[in-house]
Amino acid sequence: MTSVRDEQPVRPTLQDDVAAAAGEVIGGPAGRRARYGTGWWTPVRIIALLAIGMFALGMVQKLPCYDGGWFHGAGTQYTHACYSDIPHLYNARGFAADLIPYFDRLPGDMEYLEYPVLTGVFMEVASWLTPHDGTIQHREQIYWLVNAGMLMICAAVIAVSVARTHRRRPWDALLVALAPAFALTATINWDLLAVALTATAMLMWSRGRPLPAGVLIGLATAAKLYPVLLLGPLFLLCLRAGRMRAYGGVLGGAVVAWLVVNAPVMALAPEGWKKFYTFSQERPVDFGSFWLIISQRTGDPLEGANSWATALTLLSFAGIAVLTLRAPRRPRFAQLAFLVVAVFILFNKVYSPQYVLWLVPLAALARPRWRDFLIWQACEAVYFLGIWMYLAYTSSGDAHRGLPAEGYQLVILVHLLGTLYLCAVVVRDILFPERDPVRRDGSDDPSGGLLDGAPDAFVLRRPAPHAEQPPSFGGQRLQWGVEAGGTAQRGDPGLSGVPG
Repeated sequence: MTSVRDEQPVRPTLQDDVAAAAGEVIGGPAGRRARYGTGWWTPVRIIALLAIGMFALGMVQKLPCYDGGWFHGAGTQYTHACYSDIPHLYNARGFAADLIPYFDRLPGDMEYLEYPVLTGVFMEVASWLTPHDGTIQHREQIYWLVNAGMLMICAAVIAVSVARTHRRRPWDALLVALAPAFALTATINWDLLAVALTATAMLMWSRGRPLPAGVLIGLATAAKLYPVLLLGPLFLLCLRAGRMRAYGGVLGGAVVAWLVVNAPVMALAPEGWKKFYTFSQERPVDFGSFWLIISQRTGDPLEGANSWATALTLLSFAGIAVLTLRAPRRPRFAQLAFLVVAVFILFNKVYSPQYVLWLVPLAALARPRWRDFLIWQACEAVYFLGIWMYLAYTSSGDAHRGLPAEGYQLVILVHLLGTLYLCAVVVRDILFPERDPVRRDGSDDPSGGLLDGAPDAFVLRRPAPHAEQPPSFGGQRLQWGVEAGGTAQRGDPGLSGVPG
């Protein structure tokens, strides 16, 4: 049974109402004789340039702070919503004084750099490229510019990786390149380094290269903690497909890469190395979390939030595991990756506005529909403005300029509901695969690599009495999608797996 799809690139203007409406601005949908991949203006190059352009607009949005808001009073950087950690930490974390991260003790309350090792290396390299003469304000401005240039490269890598992950759907990466929250938060912190490594890891996995994918996940985890979560979905998918050898390659590569980065610092500067982990553990309930809403409404500091957050996160992960092993068709890797990271964010003690960067590439791959993506992005834009207005309120003293606590709590709810909405439509696509935009053309899992089109070996359900037995593969892609009459095709092994 062969695929109902052809090998031409998917044209969003023919499948997505929002994309079609936007396409009218530039002349309407592409015709059936349009040629793709010819000449210099390929989809990947267009997407990369758009991503760089949006990143540059995000830099322009920080201009009021660059010209003085970071240096002359705290209120301006909040009222103009242009705050960034980067210039402030240049001096506060010892880079201006040439202190060595993790090895040299810092003055003040933060004894050592509170970032993972690879992010610390990134910060240190940027400090090497920053001139060490002039006023501290000038040096902080140049440090931000140097970091912005390095992060712009990361943004381009992310856009290109997403464009290449689904071979026939390069235009889905426009969701990343044009995401408003991506541009607004790209230079707040150093998260784009981990996001770029994660996106590249998913590209490697989609090309059937488990070991390089694992190495990149390990490096990403050495830059930020969240990428390690991707090992969970990969385990479940490989278990269901009976491809545990491939998972072993990913896991081995991730462990070795993480150790190569971390082991030297662990051995030579153990106190500095563990600061990131102790700081994360000891950090109280903070901005953006529903824990903060509870704490502010009740007056309880919620000292046990760590335990509750961990328990709720693990319980949700267990639910995702059951969903993975019981779904009528093996979920796509990007869908599960989005869900586990979203759950981690939803139950975390803190939600900094740049954390949205973790989800943008995963959302573009998991649910490439402009309507749902823009609903979520609108919620994140509201949160982006809300947190700065709340900080403006708390830093303005008796003037009370900005958003009071009650208003900020509503903004947090908007962020939570937007993320939950996108999670809900992804779960719906898993339960009803015929509604998945990626699978409607007969594809299985374009980002699944060795799992793409593989039969099931283990599921936690019994096949329906009327289900077909899985046909012989013989290298052919199975048919899937919606027939003219509206009924789902049932030739996939995911519909008749081994009883659990």
